[in-house]
Amino acid sequence: MNLGGLQPCSFSDYPGKTAAVVFTQGCNFCCPFCHNVSLLSRKKKGHLKEQECFHFLEKRVRHLDAVVISGGEPTIQRDLPEFIRAIRELGYLIKVDSNGSQPSMLTELLNDGLVDYVAMDIKAPLEKYDLLAGTVVKKNMLSKSMDIIATSGVPHHFRTTDVRSLLSQSDRDRICNLVPSGSPHLFQPFVEENAVLMEKCSERS
Repeated sequence: MNLGGLQPCSFSDYPGKTAAVVFTQGCNFCCPFCHNVSLLSRKKKGHLKEQECFHFLEKRVRHLDAVVISGGEPTIQRDLPEFIRAIRELGYLIKVDSNGSQPSMLTELLNDGLVDYVAMDIKAPLEKYDLLAGTVVKKNMLSKSMDIIATSGVPHHFRTTDVRSLLSQSDRDRICNLVPSGSPHLFQPFVEENAVLMEKCSERS
């Protein structure tokens, strides 16, 4: 696993649980409003070694309920299932944050019972997705992921970063129409202190 960093404790990333957040290095999107620009590059070797990650998690078994795997985009990493299995052996609940671009990986994780919670970003209405994702996106893959998550029986929610300069009220309405019936969805604020709107994605190189 290419790991970009670790947040030792979070009370907000896994609903109702105290969790550590493990950030994977590399993303196949380049959202101009990304809050984790340093994690975009897929060529860069992350700052956190797997051994260091597991050493920390082993020490915190009695103090944390869960591990959130975020990024970057975790589902583009081929060894994600094995990584999660090793964490689950320590007794942790697992939440995965995803952009929904890899439905086959989500299917594997869910079918194998490797995740206890999933959060998927819905960046924009489909007509504006490439703009908000910073790259050409296969929209049918996103739809597959939404269906997979919504019908999995696993607790989940969909979320959208509400960048007011990029999303109109009409866009927000169309995003809500994309959300599978019965699934929770929330708009989270764009925090300018944590992310600067980028004109291009040179950070990925």
